[in-house]
Amino acid sequence: MMSQIRHLPLAPTGQRPLAPGAGIDAHRHDTHQIAYACRGVVSVTTGTGAWVAPANRAIWIPAGTVHEHRAHGDTDLRLVGLTRNPLGLDRPAVLAVGPLLRELLVAYTTDDAHAHHGGERERLLAVLLDQLRAAPEQPLHLPTPRDPRLAAVCDALRRDPSDGRTLDRLAAGAGSSDRTLSRLFRAELGMTFPQWRTQLRLHHALLLLAEGVAVTTVAHRCGWASASAFIEVFRRSFGYTPGRAFTT
Repeated sequence: MMSQIRHLPLAPTGQRPLAPGAGIDAHRHDTHQIAYACRGVVSVTTGTGAWVAPANRAIWIPAGTVHEHRAHGDTDLRLVGLTRNPLGLDRPAVLAVGPLLRELLVAYTTDDAHAHHGGERERLLAVLLDQLRAAPEQPLHLPTPRDPRLAAVCDALRRDPSDGRTLDRLAAGAGSSDRTLSRLFRAELGMTFPQWRTQLRLHHALLLLAEGVAVTTVAHRCGWASASAFIEVFRRSFGYTPGRAFTT
């Protein structure tokens, strides 16, 4: 991922339409950035993990973080560069985006927004920063494992999120024990194995839905026993059903 890293001193602000699968290769800036897809899904990958956000989530990228953007589905990416850190976070994070914050992000990044008078634009930014401070952080992070035994298990499940093997069976294939892997999931990734697998499946589900895959097919490919079970987990995580995820 990080073979050639571009350095962009200032994180840009503006609108960036991206075709499915398109993206922005590894780079970093000296200022902070918000990445928000008001259509489609955007993912951000760093050396420590991956974050994914549909249209009711945004991704916070602190200054100095080497990262890639990737579009899933036809994506209208909005980027906001910030010299201030309204969140006080020195790591990437996914933030909830309510209706007001969404409108502020769209208004501030629309191509003709820069034509606004300085005072008007400053007031718009001030309200935007207030809303960002109030935005709850969401658990939509897939951290990257370091231990090779844990990495082997995570890689196997990334290749096939529908894999329903228990941790002890996965551990045997990685030359480890379920007890050791359970400890590593908590120590390295900050979550239990079931929590990590659910996160992985939700990440994968978002990407499939953005590509127009039917809800029932997504449920099957991501390992849920039924479409209704998938819909319930998705609704609890995102606040709406997967059938509504990419309707306009």
